Amino acid sequence: MPAIPPPADKPQLSAPEKDTPTFSPDRVSVIFVLGGPGAGKGTQCDRLVRDYGFTHLSAGDLLREEQDREGSQFGSLIKDYIKEGTIVPMEITVQLLENAMNDDLTHKHGNGRFLIDGFPRKMDQALKFEEAVCPSRFTLFFDCPEDVMQERLLNRGKTSGRADDNAESIKKRFKTFVETSMPVVEYFEKQGKVVRVPATRAPDEVYAEVKERMGERGFEMEK
Repeated sequence: MPAIPPPADKPQLSAPEKDTPTFSPDRVSVIFVLGGPGAGKGTQCDRLVRDYGFTHLSAGDLLREEQDREGSQFGSLIKDYIKEGTIVPMEITVQLLENAMNDDLTHKHGNGRFLIDGFPRKMDQALKFEEAVCPSRFTLFFDCPEDVMQERLLNRGKTSGRADDNAESIKKRFKTFVETSMPVVEYFEKQGKVVRVPATRAPDEVYAEVKERMGERGFEMEK
Protein backbone atom coordinates (compact mmCIF):
# COMPACT_ATOMS: atom_id res chain seq x y z
CA MET A 1 0.00 0.00 0.00
CA PRO A 2 1.62 3.30 -1.05
CA ALA A 3 2.03 5.97 1.58
CA ILE A 4 -0.48 8.81 1.32
CA PRO A 5 1.16 11.96 -0.05
CA PRO A 6 1.78 14.82 2.38
CA PRO A 7 -0.54 17.81 2.18
CA ALA A 8 0.67 20.43 -0.26
CA ASP A 9 1.42 22.92 2.50
CA LYS A 10 3.57 20.45 4.46
CA PRO A 11 7.28 20.42 3.57
CA GLN A 12 9.10 17.19 2.82
CA LEU A 13 12.38 16.46 4.59
CA SER A 14 15.19 15.50 2.25
CA ALA A 15 18.00 13.31 3.50
CA PRO A 16 21.30 14.50 2.05
CA GLU A 17 22.79 12.39 -0.74
CA LYS A 18 25.93 10.50 0.34
CA ASP A 19 28.57 8.42 -1.37
CA THR A 20 29.16 6.26 1.73
CA PRO A 21 27.15 5.50 4.88
CA THR A 22 27.55 7.86 7.84
CA PHE A 23 28.67 5.04 10.15
CA SER A 24 31.03 2.17 9.39
CA PRO A 25 29.79 -1.33 10.31
CA ASP A 26 33.25 -1.84 11.85
CA ARG A 27 32.40 0.81 14.43
CA VAL A 28 28.63 0.44 14.73
CA SER A 29 26.42 -2.66 15.02
CA VAL A 30 22.80 -2.14 13.99
CA ILE A 31 20.10 -4.74 14.55
CA PHE A 32 16.66 -4.04 13.11
CA VAL A 33 13.81 -5.30 15.29
CA LEU A 34 10.57 -6.11 13.46
CA GLY A 35 7.29 -7.76 14.30
CA GLY A 36 3.64 -6.87 14.01
CA PRO A 37 2.10 -4.39 16.44
CA GLY A 38 1.85 -6.13 19.81
CA ALA A 39 4.44 -8.81 19.05
CA GLY A 40 6.43 -7.84 22.15
CA LYS A 41 9.32 -5.98 20.53
CA GLY A 42 9.63 -3.37 23.26
CA THR A 43 9.77 -5.91 26.10
CA GLN A 44 12.53 -7.90 24.41
CA CYS A 45 14.47 -4.77 23.48
CA ASP A 46 14.48 -3.68 27.14
CA ARG A 47 16.13 -6.96 28.10
CA LEU A 48 18.71 -6.75 25.31
CA VAL A 49 19.63 -3.24 26.45
CA ARG A 50 20.06 -4.48 30.01
CA ASP A 51 22.15 -7.55 29.17
CA TYR A 52 24.05 -6.57 26.01
CA GLY A 53 24.53 -2.82 26.38
CA PHE A 54 22.54 -1.87 23.30
CA THR A 55 21.06 1.56 22.79
CA HIS A 56 17.38 1.10 22.01
CA LEU A 57 16.00 3.41 19.34
CA SER A 58 12.29 3.12 18.62
CA ALA A 59 11.36 4.65 15.28
CA GLY A 60 7.81 5.09 16.57
CA ASP A 61 8.94 6.82 19.77
CA LEU A 62 11.23 9.17 17.82
CA LEU A 63 8.34 10.10 15.54
CA ARG A 64 5.97 10.63 18.47
CA GLU A 65 8.55 12.83 20.20
CA GLU A 66 9.05 14.83 17.03
CA GLN A 67 5.32 15.37 16.51
CA ASP A 68 5.09 16.85 20.01
CA ARG A 69 8.30 18.89 19.85
CA GLU A 70 7.59 22.59 20.00
CA GLY A 71 8.45 24.26 16.72
CA SER A 72 8.76 20.99 14.76
CA GLN A 73 8.40 21.55 11.04
CA PHE A 74 6.91 18.08 10.59
CA GLY A 75 4.87 17.55 13.78
CA SER A 76 1.39 17.86 12.32
CA LEU A 77 2.35 15.81 9.26
CA ILE A 78 3.67 12.97 11.43
CA LYS A 79 0.52 13.11 13.57
CA ASP A 80 -1.68 12.67 10.49
CA TYR A 81 0.25 9.60 9.31
CA ILE A 82 0.23 7.94 12.74
CA LYS A 83 -3.51 8.56 13.18
CA GLU A 84 -4.21 6.91 9.81
CA GLY A 85 -1.95 3.94 10.58
CA THR A 86 0.13 4.66 7.48
CA ILE A 87 3.89 5.03 7.12
CA VAL A 88 5.62 8.35 7.66
CA PRO A 89 7.80 9.47 4.70
CA MET A 90 11.11 7.66 4.66
CA GLU A 91 13.30 10.76 4.74
CA ILE A 92 11.88 11.91 8.07
CA THR A 93 12.31 8.57 9.83
CA VAL A 94 15.82 7.88 8.48
CA GLN A 95 17.02 11.35 9.45
CA LEU A 96 15.60 11.10 12.98
CA LEU A 97 17.33 7.75 13.47
CA GLU A 98 20.65 9.03 12.16
CA ASN A 99 20.43 12.06 14.44
CA ALA A 100 19.70 9.85 17.46
CA MET A 101 22.62 7.52 16.68
CA ASN A 102 25.00 10.42 16.26
CA ASP A 103 23.83 11.97 19.52
CA ASP A 104 24.38 8.69 21.37
CA LEU A 105 27.89 8.25 20.01
CA THR A 106 29.07 11.83 20.44
CA HIS A 107 27.30 13.02 23.59
CA LYS A 108 26.39 9.87 25.54
CA HIS A 109 29.55 7.86 24.80
CA GLY A 110 27.56 4.90 23.53
CA ASN A 111 29.31 1.65 22.61
CA GLY A 112 28.02 1.61 19.03
CA ARG A 113 25.43 -1.14 19.52
CA PHE A 114 21.97 -0.12 18.36
CA LEU A 115 18.62 -1.89 18.36
CA ILE A 116 16.30 -0.09 15.97
CA ASP A 117 12.79 -1.08 16.92
CA GLY A 118 9.90 -0.99 14.43
CA PHE A 119 12.12 -0.18 11.47
CA PRO A 120 12.46 -0.54 8.53
CA ARG A 121 8.76 -0.77 7.80
CA LYS A 122 9.11 -0.46 4.01
CA MET A 123 11.65 -1.50 1.42
CA ASP A 124 12.63 2.07 0.61
CA GLN A 125 13.43 2.68 4.29
CA ALA A 126 15.57 -0.44 4.43
CA LEU A 127 17.54 0.41 1.31
CA LYS A 128 17.98 4.09 2.18
CA PHE A 129 19.14 3.39 5.75
CA GLU A 130 21.72 0.81 4.70
CA GLU A 131 22.97 3.05 1.91
CA ALA A 132 23.06 6.35 3.82
CA VAL A 133 23.41 5.51 7.54
CA CYS A 134 24.86 2.04 8.20
CA PRO A 135 24.45 -1.55 6.92
CA SER A 136 22.59 -3.67 9.47
CA ARG A 137 24.03 -6.84 11.02
CA PHE A 138 20.68 -8.63 10.87
CA THR A 139 16.94 -8.28 11.54
CA LEU A 140 15.44 -9.76 14.69
CA PHE A 141 11.88 -10.70 13.69
CA PHE A 142 9.27 -11.57 16.32
CA ASP A 143 6.74 -13.79 14.57
CA CYS A 144 3.25 -13.60 16.12
CA PRO A 145 -0.27 -14.30 14.75
CA GLU A 146 -2.68 -11.42 14.32
CA ASP A 147 -5.25 -12.62 16.86
CA VAL A 148 -2.63 -12.77 19.64
CA MET A 149 -1.28 -9.32 18.79
CA GLN A 150 -4.78 -7.81 18.69
CA GLU A 151 -5.64 -9.14 22.14
CA ARG A 152 -2.38 -7.75 23.56
CA LEU A 153 -2.92 -4.31 22.01
CA LEU A 154 -6.51 -3.97 23.16
CA ASN A 155 -5.40 -4.81 26.69
CA ARG A 156 -2.53 -2.31 26.43
CA GLY A 157 -4.91 0.34 25.14
CA LYS A 158 -6.81 0.34 28.44
CA THR A 159 -3.82 2.03 30.12
CA SER A 160 -1.36 3.20 27.45
CA GLY A 161 -3.12 6.38 26.41
CA ARG A 162 -1.79 5.84 22.87
CA ALA A 163 -4.14 7.12 20.16
CA ASP A 164 -3.42 4.08 17.96
CA ASP A 165 -4.25 1.41 20.58
CA ASN A 166 -7.87 1.08 19.49
CA ALA A 167 -9.64 -1.51 17.34
CA GLU A 168 -9.85 0.62 14.18
CA SER A 169 -6.22 1.77 14.24
CA ILE A 170 -5.03 -1.73 15.15
CA LYS A 171 -6.73 -3.20 12.06
CA LYS A 172 -5.07 -0.57 9.85
CA ARG A 173 -1.68 -1.23 11.44
CA PHE A 174 -1.96 -4.99 10.83
CA LYS A 175 -2.83 -4.40 7.19
CA THR A 176 0.07 -1.97 6.75
CA PHE A 177 2.51 -4.38 8.40
CA VAL A 178 1.56 -7.35 6.22
CA GLU A 179 1.56 -5.38 2.98
CA THR A 180 4.67 -3.25 3.48
CA SER A 181 6.86 -4.68 6.26
CA MET A 182 6.74 -8.40 5.54
CA PRO A 183 8.45 -7.86 2.15
CA VAL A 184 11.34 -6.29 4.11
CA VAL A 185 11.62 -9.40 6.29
CA GLU A 186 11.54 -11.61 3.19
CA TYR A 187 14.18 -9.44 1.46
CA PHE A 188 16.65 -9.73 4.33
CA GLU A 189 15.78 -13.41 4.85
CA LYS A 190 17.03 -14.16 1.33
CA GLN A 191 20.36 -12.60 2.38
CA GLY A 192 20.58 -14.77 5.52
CA LYS A 193 20.11 -11.65 7.65
CA VAL A 194 16.96 -12.56 9.62
CA VAL A 195 16.66 -14.18 13.05
CA ARG A 196 13.03 -15.32 13.29
CA VAL A 197 11.76 -15.90 16.85
CA PRO A 198 8.22 -17.24 17.60
CA ALA A 199 6.63 -14.67 19.91
CA THR A 200 3.43 -16.31 21.18
CA ARG A 201 5.15 -17.65 24.30
CA ALA A 202 5.72 -15.94 27.63
CA PRO A 203 8.34 -13.14 27.51
CA ASP A 204 10.90 -15.18 29.50
CA GLU A 205 10.66 -18.08 27.06
CA VAL A 206 10.94 -15.77 24.06
CA TYR A 207 14.00 -14.10 25.56
CA ALA A 208 15.71 -17.41 26.25
CA GLU A 209 15.61 -18.13 22.51
CA VAL A 210 16.67 -14.56 21.68
CA LYS A 211 19.81 -14.95 23.83
CA GLU A 212 20.65 -18.26 22.18
CA ARG A 213 20.26 -16.76 18.71
CA MET A 214 22.28 -13.66 19.63
CA GLY A 215 25.15 -15.93 20.67
CA GLU A 216 25.00 -17.68 17.31
CA ARG A 217 25.45 -14.26 15.67
CA GLY A 218 28.50 -13.38 17.77
CA PHE A 219 26.92 -11.21 20.47
CA GLU A 220 27.89 -11.98 24.05
CA MET A 221 26.20 -10.65 27.16
CA GLU A 222 28.06 -7.93 29.04
CA LYS A 223 29.51 -8.95 32.39
